[in-house]
Amino acid sequence: MQVTLPSWAALTLFVPTVVALVAIPGPNMLLILSRGIGQGRRAAFASAVGVELGTLVHVLGTVIGVSALIAASSLAFNTVKYAGAAYLVYLGVRTLLAKQDQAAPGAPAAAGERQPVRTLLRQGALVNVLNPKVALFFLALLPQYVNPGRGSVASQTLVLGMIFFVIALAMDLVYAVASVGVGAWLARSLRFARAQKYITGCTYLVLGISAAFAQPAGHRAD
Repeated sequence: MQVTLPSWAALTLFVPTVVALVAIPGPNMLLILSRGIGQGRRAAFASAVGVELGTLVHVLGTVIGVSALIAASSLAFNTVKYAGAAYLVYLGVRTLLAKQDQAAPGAPAAAGERQPVRTLLRQGALVNVLNPKVALFFLALLPQYVNPGRGSVASQTLVLGMIFFVIALAMDLVYAVASVGVGAWLARSLRFARAQKYITGCTYLVLGISAAFAQPAGHRAD
């Protein structure tokens, strides 16, 4: 099967657009930063990889038309939307109810229980996969840079999606590194260590409630 690449003109517009969009704060960035602050480099990197594994699901969904189904069906959109909102609320409640040891100054801020890498990967992927705005974003964005006259639309869409994946993963890993630095700085504050889980938990709750009222027309990938 011959792979059809997008035009260079399309790529020169697509790449900076992706960089700007990924830089917009949202649930994915919040998850990575909170994991880095609360649990350190390992958790932040695992969460970043998990988030972008979710991106691959959306890319493949766009290629095979699943995203189009979500956009066209009110029931499908609402099902995914409320599932994503419920998951964010679940993360918020779980964070608020989690037991937290008294952290000493100099220890990782709000370190809490060290979660297995597999769990962190799954949580990161689910936060992304269960965000219907991301599916709609890919459906709205990728076709703008595809030229049917060049050949296979599916292969062009897949190439664009993989470029998005690489850029987003690189930027998420930068956020992961930054979060560890922020966590080390905040670790000196015992008061922050005690309050961090409440800040994170309440933020997840707000994001979940906001996601429940998201409109299908929203095209931001956050």
